[in-house]
Amino acid sequence: MDDFKISMAPDGDVLSTGKFGGELLRYPLLNKGTGFTLEERQRLGIEGLLPARHNDIDKQAARIFKSIFFNEDPVSRNIGLASLQDRNEVLFYKVLAENLEDTMPIVYTPTVGKATQYFSRVFRRPRGVFITPEHTGRIEQVLRKAAPFSGVQLMVVTDNESILGIGDQGAGGMAISIGKLALYCVGAGIHPARTLPISLDVGTNTEELLADPFYLGWPHERLRGDAYVEFVDEFVAAAKAVFPEVVIQWEDFRKDNALMILDRYRDVVPSFNDDIQGTGTVAAAGVCAGSLISGSAIDESRIIIYGAGAAGLGIARQLNVQLASAGLSGDRLRRSVLVMDSRGVIIADREQLDEYKQEMAWPVDMAASLGLTAEERKDLLSVVRAYKPTVLIGASGQAGSFTESIVREMHANAENPVILPMSNPTSISEAVPADILNWTNGNALVATGSPFDAVEIGGSRRRIGQANNVFVFPGIGLGAIATGASTITDGMISAAATSLANALDQSDVDSRCLMPETNRLWEICGAVAVAVAKQAIDDGVSSGLKVNEVEDAVSKLRWTPRYPEIVVKG
Repeated sequence: MDDFKISMAPDGDVLSTGKFGGELLRYPLLNKGTGFTLEERQRLGIEGLLPARHNDIDKQAARIFKSIFFNEDPVSRNIGLASLQDRNEVLFYKVLAENLEDTMPIVYTPTVGKATQYFSRVFRRPRGVFITPEHTGRIEQVLRKAAPFSGVQLMVVTDNESILGIGDQGAGGMAISIGKLALYCVGAGIHPARTLPISLDVGTNTEELLADPFYLGWPHERLRGDAYVEFVDEFVAAAKAVFPEVVIQWEDFRKDNALMILDRYRDVVPSFNDDIQGTGTVAAAGVCAGSLISGSAIDESRIIIYGAGAAGLGIARQLNVQLASAGLSGDRLRRSVLVMDSRGVIIADREQLDEYKQEMAWPVDMAASLGLTAEERKDLLSVVRAYKPTVLIGASGQAGSFTESIVREMHANAENPVILPMSNPTSISEAVPADILNWTNGNALVATGSPFDAVEIGGSRRRIGQANNVFVFPGIGLGAIATGASTITDGMISAAATSLANALDQSDVDSRCLMPETNRLWEICGAVAVAVAKQAIDDGVSSGLKVNEVEDAVSKLRWTPRYPEIVVKG
């Protein structure tokens, strides 16, 4: 691993390195491009290698943003931003931070889904570490040699099988890990040299990829069973040995593997699954915000979760925590959350019921109280009529499944129904916000998993909040790092949900918007990190940080994109 040494300070960072001359321009974390001053060019041996005029980072960022966004195609913008990241990393983060509303949908949902599909076709420069079954028995050795930095504190790790709503993308899933870490750097302020994207490239079962001569991943069917578990075991042990302070975010695993990995390793290495816990946190925050805006009591909520994969499970778990905190228990708590999958209402006596769905299943007598036939229990509209929900959450990946009849039926029984079509990317959203608002005369409270434009309704323009995990996962990671947490507890995840729900300002409430604005990401991630860190101390998993030290500890870890002073060693 490279021996970069980074000293972060309020008055400017210092980066010491053994690189000199033209080599500096080939390392994206060292390269400042035209941002090198004339004095630096002389001192670092790069005179004549750049155009004569010096630009500061603000001028560079304004120029490169216009250059990249001149192209209106989102995928081309994604490629342009990736190219910038590969040649000048600090400037890349500056462009993101200064233009977050425009850039976040490009480096993250929805465009990142396309980036995973095109990954092999547009691949230009390696980033992150690809671990394949061919590395079995020497994964630690590979990590030590391949990882660019020695002080990694955060990894986003995927095995690429359940990318957004588009499934198995093989090695292309690396684009997700890269995109998520970009938002950790911009939102939480974790220094990019402390992050590492990982693809556990265990193959793909997507026949088109295996048949594609340009596909760059490990060209075999997916590793399964005991061999898969042993492979992940070895990776986790290696990651912990090479980076003893690392926090891992698991990303886009198939639901059975996601649950197995979460349970198997959460006490081995501090880790969490964003698809399960992050999604659950944001959904719970949206429901809490809906209660605040409508003035209704959250313990009176009747909630349908449509979709029972990893996201649906995470949402159900987190809502149960929030409702229990509001005083519900027993049958009243269970009756408050009804979960449906492709076979209908999940009921305890169902044949071949997946083990993880058992905790979401209603008892037989409770399901019978709906008065529905077996066929009607499979139909969302029939269930809405019988159950009269106040909240409807989509995690199904089924575009358009929240039909006009369903939404109008909800509104007939709830003055301000909370409707969260959370599936992403945009093409698989359960409903379009403009339709939901029109069908409810503007009374619905809506947030979506993908970004949507504001809606003209009732003579005013309504901002549509994005129920975006980016509001919580950077803060969860930062809070865990700040405290040196030995594990990420359920309490820490719940603290993130409460913090996000409390992040709405009065303008959000007045405009009936369930989520804060994206341009407040830095502020919100900091607040989430502080809440998570304090909960880690309360839960006894901190390495010794005191509550009154939390805000300072979080603040000292946070980096903003600015060019460091480069000092050449030796």
